[in-house]
Amino acid sequence: MNSRRALAFIFCTVTLDMLALGVMLPVLPGIVLAFMDGDTAGAAEMFGLFATVWGLMQVLFSPLLGALSDRFGRRPVILISCLGLGLDYIFMALAPSLLLLFIGRVISGITAATISTAFAYIADVTTTENRAKAFGIIGMGFGAGFILGPAIGGLLGGLDPRLPFWVSAAACLINAAFGWFVLPESLPPEKRMAFAWKRANPLGSLRLLGRHRQLIGLAVVDFLANVAHYVLPSVFVLYAAYRYGWGETTVGLTLAFVGICSALVQGLLVGPVVARFGPRRALFAGLLIGGVGMAVYGLAPTGAWFLVGVPIMALWGIAGPAAMDMMSRRVSESEQGQLQGANSSVRSLAGLLAPGLFSVTFAWLLASMPGAPFLLAAALMVVAAAVSLIATAPSPPGGPRR
Repeated sequence: MNSRRALAFIFCTVTLDMLALGVMLPVLPGIVLAFMDGDTAGAAEMFGLFATVWGLMQVLFSPLLGALSDRFGRRPVILISCLGLGLDYIFMALAPSLLLLFIGRVISGITAATISTAFAYIADVTTTENRAKAFGIIGMGFGAGFILGPAIGGLLGGLDPRLPFWVSAAACLINAAFGWFVLPESLPPEKRMAFAWKRANPLGSLRLLGRHRQLIGLAVVDFLANVAHYVLPSVFVLYAAYRYGWGETTVGLTLAFVGICSALVQGLLVGPVVARFGPRRALFAGLLIGGVGMAVYGLAPTGAWFLVGVPIMALWGIAGPAAMDMMSRRVSESEQGQLQGANSSVRSLAGLLAPGLFSVTFAWLLASMPGAPFLLAAALMVVAAAVSLIATAPSPPGGPRR
């Protein structure tokens, strides 16, 4: 198998999935508002419901798709999901009512849950020495998609609010066709696992994490870090406008700067840092430096000081691939899909809980401490760093490994 060709396709898949998602973000609220006859409050509530249901679909279906990929192989799950996502964007582009648009969003949450299978594919085709670097490259694809998506969506939406859906559909369908010809199967039949519903649901998939001390500890680390990560999409726009007087353009450029720094770290630094210091030290350092970056965000008295925190914060990007590298070594080849499905469920749970936590913190402490959400995120990162040291400590001599 040509692992470089496979890695390139998975990189394109993740980038296009995130690009397709980001492209419609600037226009979806306006479309919802139009269906609500200009009722801004009602549209805000409905858009929040859209986001919540999308996250819930991720929680429910990431383990299912991961388990299906362990049974039938990665290739069919990835290709069918790419095809389904493309067709769903066409469905949403044509949706004549809010109900049908909502149904399309539900389907989008299901088909986008294939990200866990993409990570399992990477675990299949890379050696343990190169796995963290490969995960970092895929993380760069996430960053690139989030950088380009909203910008392209804003430009296309100015021409026609439904045009971003058509462009997203075309990108996903072209990628599915491309994958049909170039993507080999990564999981041979003799290494596959029989499908069982007890492993294909969120609770069942989490049992896998409880089989090893390091897996459950790293899952806690991943949960805390992902909760902290949601502080930016939850309150950054309001925080920047309130504290620094930033408008839409400055906010957009700042988010692009965040994405560029993150992509550079994931693409260029993860491999060398993990190889030089090992995944355990890289994980701890990435989390701790991320906590420092969050603290800079929360304490920055001016917008210029906030920008100083961006490259510091980007170094947090070393932690995620290091953690996934360590977790993937603790399960068999036939369980990589189940592991990544469990990880996706953990992250999706963080996405369901975090926005309310940071929004309420921002609202309650706005007058006395507007940076409180970022300081809370910094504290979560420090706790995650401490947990990572405890969870990944070597077992006592002669102690059990599982």
